[in-house]
Amino acid sequence: MFRLKTLVVVSHPKINDSQTQQFLLEGAKLQDVTWHHVEELKNIDVEKEQSLLKNHDRIIFQFPLYWYSAPSGLKHWEDEVLTRNFVYGDGDDNLGDKEFGIVVSTGMPLKDFCHGGSENVTIDEIMAPYFAIANRAKMKILPTFTIAQFQYMNESVQMQLLIDYQRYLTQTYPDNLKNRQEWFEREFADRFKDFNDINCNACETILDTFIQRKENIDQLKSTISLIKQGEDD
Repeated sequence: MFRLKTLVVVSHPKINDSQTQQFLLEGAKLQDVTWHHVEELKNIDVEKEQSLLKNHDRIIFQFPLYWYSAPSGLKHWEDEVLTRNFVYGDGDDNLGDKEFGIVVSTGMPLKDFCHGGSENVTIDEIMAPYFAIANRAKMKILPTFTIAQFQYMNESVQMQLLIDYQRYLTQTYPDNLKNRQEWFEREFADRFKDFNDINCNACETILDTFIQRKENIDQLKSTISLIKQGEDD
């Protein structure tokens, strides 16, 4: 089965002090993605950074919202790495058909980011410069993944956030039922490999039940499709 290679370009000047970023890092570790913290780069090797971009299928920019933009570290990395020739000027679509997404965190409530709200602007409008770069590079743009007020989330909400974040990193898009099912089935199978030396009948039961219910849904869809065809006839 084809697996996406995901690059997470992270920008945070004090990442070790960030509860949000440390939480996301632990989630990313379970997904076999490349976590690339730009502030840790002593020197930016442009060719190496561009090669890193070319060798991944999905590229995620991840950062906290600093005055309606990313921290300066990401801007510096962009200016050095995303040269005109690399993005579109040399005639090669170096980033063409790759997927581009943004994971942005904010300490403000999400309801504030709307027209008429206290911020009077949407998150997507704030992210417009990054979407413009991705569009110029002929990339496929994913919906923005916004994390609002992580510090106020209870454990249950954080666990749901973790799953949603992991899906954002590696699930095939669009985010429909079929792609969600395939992602969860793969995750179940991968996690249960850790129990190779343990009698885990319960694990096998969970996976078998999930697969059976997935097949039941597929059969139901086929039945509904046949009924609709009969009505059209």
